[in-house]
Amino acid sequence: MDASLPPLAPGEARIRTIAAGINFTDLKIRAGVWPTRRSDPFPYTPGIESVGVIEAVGSAVVDWRPGQTVVTMMQGLGGVRAERPGGYAEFVTVDADALALIHDTVDPLAMAAIGLPGVTAHGGLARIGDDLSQYRILITGAAGNVGACAVGIARARGATVTALISHAGDTEKVLALGADTVIVSPRGAPASLEPASVDAVLETVGGEVFTGCVQALRPGGVLSMVGAAAGGDVTFDAWRLIDAVVLTGYSTESLDGPSLRRAVADLTSWLGDGLIRPPASQLWPLADVADAHARIERGDLPGRILLKP
Repeated sequence: MDASLPPLAPGEARIRTIAAGINFTDLKIRAGVWPTRRSDPFPYTPGIESVGVIEAVGSAVVDWRPGQTVVTMMQGLGGVRAERPGGYAEFVTVDADALALIHDTVDPLAMAAIGLPGVTAHGGLARIGDDLSQYRILITGAAGNVGACAVGIARARGATVTALISHAGDTEKVLALGADTVIVSPRGAPASLEPASVDAVLETVGGEVFTGCVQALRPGGVLSMVGAAAGGDVTFDAWRLIDAVVLTGYSTESLDGPSLRRAVADLTSWLGDGLIRPPASQLWPLADVADAHARIERGDLPGRILLKP
């Protein structure tokens, strides 16, 4: 759809898109499973993140200038809040506070591949603690986009990582991301873990996996849930709460500008130092987004799909 570009408000910035990532949220909204919160949702532009170059800034913007490479995500962009048109567009307009800088030393496409999954993993691990150097962390769904980013981030922060995957064919990939140990479980539950054997869990799967994850926590351990690909109906032994285990979670729906900039600063630093690797990605023309959605839903396109206008 072609649309004219409205004048910028004083506090806004407009970026020319380099790449916009496709996320699970986009598919669910398009399918009508997750309704938008606006009473008048159409016209609707999907996409909750975009990497691009600043094209123009509003009269009140002093911290940003045209030509800088930036990333923006959530904060009302597309998604269920849909306060603004989303990232599936040649130009994206946001509040300038919703931007984070990508340094010239970092490949914008590498940051686009990390994108929202990396920020989600960063926030979920932050709920576990500031210093992870003495932690053994279990990461579920470690072959998925968020899980893969979490493996690298946890290792960059000094943790020992046990990765749970459902397909043996993903073992080498997850080890290459930095996992110390890989558990393959077709049913998804970490059955081979001893009870009370990990300090923390970064949980992306939910469903029946959740039960084993709670059981695997040591007394005082923390489970941080950032997704539930297998469903939100979970069970666990309530007696584990007597052991002072903490069950918490994180969603980037709560992301604000300062939090985004802290996360992106960490991610770009680790990228530059070679401590983390971006997930495998493919660059697709924006015009082919319908086909990309269909093929992702069929499982034909692993890794991250980035749209280029």
